Amino acid sequence: MSMSMSIQHPLLLVSPHLDDAVFSCGNLIAACPGSVVVTLFAGVPRHGTPAPQWDRRAGFASAREAVEARREEDRAALSLLNAEPVWLDFLDHQYGNSPTAGQVAARLETLLANYRSCAVVVPCGLYHSDHLLAHRACASLWAQYAEDGPPWLFYEDAFYRRSSGALHALLLRWHMLGLKATPVDLAISEQMPRKARACNAYGSQISLFDSATLGDLSAPERYWRWEKTPSGAAPRRAGLSAETPAGLV
Repeated sequence: MSMSMSIQHPLLLVSPHLDDAVFSCGNLIAACPGSVVVTLFAGVPRHGTPAPQWDRRAGFASAREAVEARREEDRAALSLLNAEPVWLDFLDHQYGNSPTAGQVAARLETLLANYRSCAVVVPCGLYHSDHLLAHRACASLWAQYAEDGPPWLFYEDAFYRRSSGALHALLLRWHMLGLKATPVDLAISEQMPRKARACNAYGSQISLFDSATLGDLSAPERYWRWEKTPSGAAPRRAGLSAETPAGLV
């Protein structure tokens, strides 16, 4: 059974990469002008870092060139949705060593303190190491900030939400951790034309997608809200152990 919700706050939305927020949540961002999108893995690689295969396919000669171009695409896309980008300097896993979930959580905690009036929207972490890391960091902060403040929602990651069994397995893990996850109904579908224009701003990415992947961009966005069940233990801020939501991955 789902719950209906009307978001009355601007959003603080966490995006693993420079496109995930718009691809996964473009309708919601468009419906909440003044929102802030924090991209975790938006760091610019050092000069001389070779372009991995995906970047070479997009026509980039180096990793640095790719990220700088995608930052500009992100800026353009979010401007179409009246949202503001914030780029953290953690590197995409394909460009270098990944941070720990604790390091990411610490940076996010500083931002949360600055945007206390914002509803918070974070990834479910259905697949991909950067998405899983982003989810772990966000989940470790959920209990501290969501109980008495604006709502927190978990969004289904675009493209990965199509993977067979991925969502079912995730919901089962949440249940086993003592969390009640309820789907949230939001009246945002009328924003689809604006989302489509914003998605098209990521030209270096869109040009590489097959028809099935492109089709997912127009699929309904889906969000979940967490509650602790009566028998569920409160998640801990630190430790990121298997007994907490931060250990979902």
